[in-house]
Amino acid sequence: MIVLILQVMVVQFVLPALFIFELWRAKSKNKLDWMIMLLFTITFIIWMFLSGRWDWTGYYFKYLWPVLLIPAIYFSWKKTKDLPFRTPMNTRQKISRGFYIVLFMIFGMYNLNVFSGYTTNDDAVDLAFPLQNGTYYVGHGGSSTQLNYHNAYEPQQYAIDILALNSFGFRANGLYPKDLDQYAIHGDTLYAPCSGEVVEMQDGLPDLTPPEMDADHAFGNYVGLNCEGTEAVVYIAHMQQDSVTADEGDAIQEGKQIGAVGNSGNTSEPHLHIHAEKDGVGIPIEFDEAFLTRNDLIRSN
Repeated sequence: MIVLILQVMVVQFVLPALFIFELWRAKSKNKLDWMIMLLFTITFIIWMFLSGRWDWTGYYFKYLWPVLLIPAIYFSWKKTKDLPFRTPMNTRQKISRGFYIVLFMIFGMYNLNVFSGYTTNDDAVDLAFPLQNGTYYVGHGGSSTQLNYHNAYEPQQYAIDILALNSFGFRANGLYPKDLDQYAIHGDTLYAPCSGEVVEMQDGLPDLTPPEMDADHAFGNYVGLNCEGTEAVVYIAHMQQDSVTADEGDAIQEGKQIGAVGNSGNTSEPHLHIHAEKDGVGIPIEFDEAFLTRNDLIRSN
């Protein structure tokens, strides 16, 4: 997990700084090469802005790169506006142009996948948001794999992973702390997202120290709630040990306390996992008619 977070930091800080700097330097010999570099840089920044995991690196830092990109475009344009549109190229220049064209095509396809993840044609179950009194962040959510890794697994294809942010926009105090209390969401109270009957539950499993995971109990401590007016079962997973307050067969009213966020089961760190299934197939979730995707913020009071 540490390696993954470091990779994210390279992608979200080192690479955009490098690409924006190269654009600002404007070493192109003609306008065509500058335009290709410009298109790639814009495409990369859009992809990173929309699909990056900004809870790891600070949510508000994502606005840094669009702000820096604008003057870089302006100053590079001033340097290249009087250049010819095309010039003869040597082998090195041809390789450089081809490199940027390939990158532009790759990240262009990534962006198409991102944009496709913001909507779905499948019917959704509308729920009340199960957390209160905090700023919550969608780490995984949406209908495409660029925004939601669950999308590759049909029963959880519309699952949402939710974390909390502290006042600085980070999910935790530290890069990847072992102390669960350093995670902003740990211990937050969970409330029933709908009225219905508890059809499944598990409690008593231990909260694990990151990066420990329990693959044998994927959901950890959880509640499965059959919501009234639907045939869907909503699963609320990775709850804190001994926090579950509902038993199988209980009738639950929307807004009733059902447990607390923990780190039990097959999870890398404290977060809320929630998804809905109907006949073993994942169906979309909406909160107050909003279809949440990665990088959405929910300020719940």
